[in-house]
Amino acid sequence: MQAFEYVAPTSVDEALAVLGERREDAKVLAGGQSLVPILNYRLAKPRVVVDINGLPLGGVGVENGRLRLGALTRHATLEESPEIARECPVLREAAALVGNVRVRSLGTLGGSLAHADPAAELPMVMVALDARVTLAGHAGRRTLAVQDFLTGYLTTALGPDELLTEIDVPITRHTGWAVEEISRRAGDFAIVAVTALVRLDRRGRIDDARLAFAGVALTAVRAPAAEDALRGQEPTSERLAQAADTARSALRPQSDAFVSAAYRRLLVGVLARRALARAVARAVEVR
Repeated sequence: MQAFEYVAPTSVDEALAVLGERREDAKVLAGGQSLVPILNYRLAKPRVVVDINGLPLGGVGVENGRLRLGALTRHATLEESPEIARECPVLREAAALVGNVRVRSLGTLGGSLAHADPAAELPMVMVALDARVTLAGHAGRRTLAVQDFLTGYLTTALGPDELLTEIDVPITRHTGWAVEEISRRAGDFAIVAVTALVRLDRRGRIDDARLAFAGVALTAVRAPAAEDALRGQEPTSERLAQAADTARSALRPQSDAFVSAAYRRLLVGVLARRALARAVARAVEVR
């Protein structure tokens, strides 16, 4: 690991001042679960590491029908918070699949989004939820849809002089949810993962459906054609299977050193069917 300067600002303004001055020479340290391995492998060689753990960027709250999450919210908080379990339980299910206990105790939601690994669970769930992220910089604050924030492989719209400060998602009390994934070992990044969200109307038909996938593209992605095929329909097993097949046909994953593209496409269909079935069952319970 290359030597670097360590800075621990005590305010957001102080952190932004350092980032504004050092720009590409600086890396932000939150939970460190992504940054430290990158430093160990010398894939990044910052001249200064800016430790933001002392900043007031944690906390969970509800405002105007949305759940607001500080960027330093730990994965363990997502997993254990009664408020999150009540207002947006899909976050709890996804967080429980991240890494291991140590990773979940240290890792942060903001760090996961800023790292933008296309196989990670939390960016996928945020795409399914149409989350919004707030970025702070010297020019002020700006809010982006998470789909616009995640721009490519390990790449985001976050500027070198900006800090991700908050994430907000809609409350989903009356929505069924499920997260399914396949990984080589427990705690590994997913080969393929899927998030399904389903809301039913009074007649029991599908009022809204969301399907988001990880591990199949350069970023987490939705399957809009599959979602459209479900809206307004009865949630029969045949209809869910058709939607899963539509998603499988639409996505074009790549092969890598571990699995083939064909295997990934197979998993897309299998996991989508499982996730949709579980989400529908929960939607019946919560509507």
